Amino acid sequence: MGEAAMRKKAQKKFRIRGFTLKVDALDAVLSFISRFPEAEEEALEILIDGIEKESLKSTILDKEAVQTVIDLLLEAESAIDPTSTSVSSRTALRVIDAFVIPRFRYDPIKNVFYEHTGKLPIHGEAVDKAALYRDRYQLMLQRLTRDKYFSTPAFVTELMEDESCKITTIQSLTGCKGRRWITGVISQLEEGRFYLEDLTAAVAIDLSDAISFLYLHTSSLKLCNPDKFNPPILKHISGKCCNEDILYLNTKHKITSGFFVENTVIVAEGELQLDCTFKVSTCGFPPLENREVSVKQLMGLDFFGGGILSAEETLRLSELEEMAVNDMFVILSDVWLDDEETMEKLAVVLDGYESVEAVPSLFVLMGNFCSKPCNLAFHSFSDLRMQFKKLGEMIQSRKRIMEQSRFLFIPGPDDIGPAKVLPRCALPKYLTEELQKLVPNAIFSTNPCRIKFYTQEIVFFRQDLLYRMRRACLVPPSTEETTDPFEHLVATITHQSHLCPLPLTVEPIIWNYDHCLRLYPTPHTIVLGDKSEQKAFKYTGITCFNPGSFSKDTTFAAYRPCTKDVEVSGLES
Repeated sequence: MGEAAMRKKAQKKFRIRGFTLKVDALDAVLSFISRFPEAEEEALEILIDGIEKESLKSTILDKEAVQTVIDLLLEAESAIDPTSTSVSSRTALRVIDAFVIPRFRYDPIKNVFYEHTGKLPIHGEAVDKAALYRDRYQLMLQRLTRDKYFSTPAFVTELMEDESCKITTIQSLTGCKGRRWITGVISQLEEGRFYLEDLTAAVAIDLSDAISFLYLHTSSLKLCNPDKFNPPILKHISGKCCNEDILYLNTKHKITSGFFVENTVIVAEGELQLDCTFKVSTCGFPPLENREVSVKQLMGLDFFGGGILSAEETLRLSELEEMAVNDMFVILSDVWLDDEETMEKLAVVLDGYESVEAVPSLFVLMGNFCSKPCNLAFHSFSDLRMQFKKLGEMIQSRKRIMEQSRFLFIPGPDDIGPAKVLPRCALPKYLTEELQKLVPNAIFSTNPCRIKFYTQEIVFFRQDLLYRMRRACLVPPSTEETTDPFEHLVATITHQSHLCPLPLTVEPIIWNYDHCLRLYPTPHTIVLGDKSEQKAFKYTGITCFNPGSFSKDTTFAAYRPCTKDVEVSGLES
């Protein structure tokens, strides 16, 4: 088929599917089709199918939107043909803006998720704030009801009744005697008095005699009714549970794992008192669901925002991911561009990686990018713009890094932006355009930011979360399980399936974009940029780490995606 005829056919095919191609996008489509002279129509159909699976801002397609899908298809093709040179770490890596992540709502009647259609306003109505809490709760409840301990079996036996922990709605507690399991959101509806709310009602809770537990999916930690089971005293052998499936706690051991703050969803066992207060005997976070189970349950819905891959594409890209042994991400947080000492240290880091055999495929630089908060009292924007330019010149002078690496910039909590709410938009073009000219492969994304590397899902979040969680915690975490607050933090955000489960008065969130902070299904890796001490921790198969503050402690981290290994690093003083 001639080029003119193919051009018309491509435009028509895209128009039938509801898309309009810009000139540069059409050229990219024709270039891709020309690779398959014997199967042009089939290649065109596959390309359009791939574009339909993407989270697009508009039906008018530019070159960037089309090229993203083309790169993925070429990667999949190269898995079959090892001699192909079309695959590189650049095309394998996709950065996903928080504001284009699709939003899903759960229908408890049909037990399915529906994708929200239409535009989401930044300034929401009052109903949007209520929807934020309702959506969070329903997401946790549908996960909880699938757990073997909280789901109702089809055929109930006496033994099953003892093992099962059926969830009772708060409204149904009235008139019920004996212990009941309930789940809800911790709220402070009255000054100094805490309640547990679900979709039916709210009840005041008394946590004075409660024993808290952390309920894990694997190597499970479960608190059973001590009166019924008479469990032995808690014991550990080499950090593992004595019992492979269930670890019982004695009433003498009051263990709190994770940060119990307002807005968190908990599961509680207790009894309704005569004064209409629910006296809690045991409580904890909802059990964590395996990623594979969640993905299977979602039936191909794109919660992460990176597009849905077919089974064949997933297999091919998984093989490519395993072969990407030279790929490495270097992550630095608190890179103060206005601090000479910090810039000198950064130059040392870049020089070090410039001289290695395989340079990192990605450098992630997280804010804050200024030693002073960019608030109303800050007026040195022109100076900060020039400091970004100096950073660009520093990168440009390292030829191997300049040619082979990409640079991702994620704003910090005190960086310039329209407001201190989450998610934060990317750094303004005024500050970054000089750097972008010098370093064309620089990417400026939102906070939080998501990356898809072949099939691997990685979440980056820059926020001083640990300090705020500890301040807002209602019950101090016990040191019996762990003395490390970072491990408590990781347990909290993973079990809550949310990056920032703090009250909105502590950390404001754009109501209509709360879904951008969800961790469901759980990603493979979570990077928490925090000014606290550098840490790395693997939790139920999820790799979590904090690179530390580069400006204060000269610490950073290197992550190898093919093995999910973290190398915590730092410069000598």
